Amino acid sequence: MKRRREMEKSSSEIRSAIEELSIFIKLKPKDNLDAPRIHIPTKPFLHLCNLVLQVLDKIGPTMLVLRQDIHQNIQRLEKFCESDPSKYANVVEILKKEASEGNARKNTSCSKAFLWVTRSLDFMVALLQRLAKDPGQKMEQAVEESYNIALKPWHGWISSAAFKVALKLLPDSVTFMNILMAKDETYDNLKEEMQTLTSLLVPFLEEIHSILRLQGLDMLKSK
Repeated sequence: MKRRREMEKSSSEIRSAIEELSIFIKLKPKDNLDAPRIHIPTKPFLHLCNLVLQVLDKIGPTMLVLRQDIHQNIQRLEKFCESDPSKYANVVEILKKEASEGNARKNTSCSKAFLWVTRSLDFMVALLQRLAKDPGQKMEQAVEESYNIALKPWHGWISSAAFKVALKLLPDSVTFMNILMAKDETYDNLKEEMQTLTSLLVPFLEEIHSILRLQGLDMLKSK
């Protein structure tokens, strides 16, 4: 058990996410007449989302509501994919099926799950960008600014109020950065990895948002 914990610590969630995004790039079909124009491999995408959950765990119990929401949405997408792994190996095929059946806008749809998981990734990118730029920035400020950009425009007043309360219970940024670091990693290494991850995530998320706009899902808000 001790050796296992040491091995897990030797590779941070940030580093694992970078590796996962590299898989995305390799799996993405080259542009040709036979390949779909937009391809989001379902299982690697969900694995990436699970890594985001692990980062949120590092922030502590203040992110519990957001974490539970992401977890439920991941489970919904996983269950749908498992119904026919070959057919739904591309998330876009799931969106197309629900759109054709008129179910995409339902609260229990995979389309909405995909939308909210994407917005959670937007939040994580915004947070990591701020901390990489200024590791000494107050955690409360970094999280609030990231929330205001990525999630607040789509949340109702109840969710926004709950988030305000959670801000008071955040760890300081130094503690958070220390928890994120892998074994023997330095602040400079971590900062570089955070920058690498966000530079990979930004164009990937831009592609996802183009899919959401195409499906008419990008402006949906929570009640």
